[in-house]
Amino acid sequence: MKPRRQKSKPEPTIALINVVFLMLIFFLIAGTLTQPLDSELQLVSTRDLDTAAPPDGLIIHADGRMQANGAGVVAVGAFLATQPDGPIRLIPDRALPAKTLLQIGADLRVAGAETILIVTETSLP
Repeated sequence: MKPRRQKSKPEPTIALINVVFLMLIFFLIAGTLTQPLDSELQLVSTRDLDTAAPPDGLIIHADGRMQANGAGVVAVGAFLATQPDGPIRLIPDRALPAKTLLQIGADLRVAGAETILIVTETSLP
């Protein structure tokens, strides 16, 4: 006598398709719930932006070298002597260790700098 074959149950593919379809509809609706930008709004264009460093900025390279106005700077006191009153702009390299940046900022404070700004790169998400 031959053993009876068990009937295999059909896979519930229809149920799976329904779930995927409902998820698709959900994400389509959820994606349209955000407020669109005002149609009259014109975003700032940075295409023709001058990317030169500010003339009163102190450029700090990744290895800690400092440069201002195209010349090397040995000490922050010498840099401050050439700057007019006002904020000091630090332009650090991305790879500059934070410890070095903080030390240079502290040296500028000791030398008499009142306001220190750090120039960074920003972008829209």
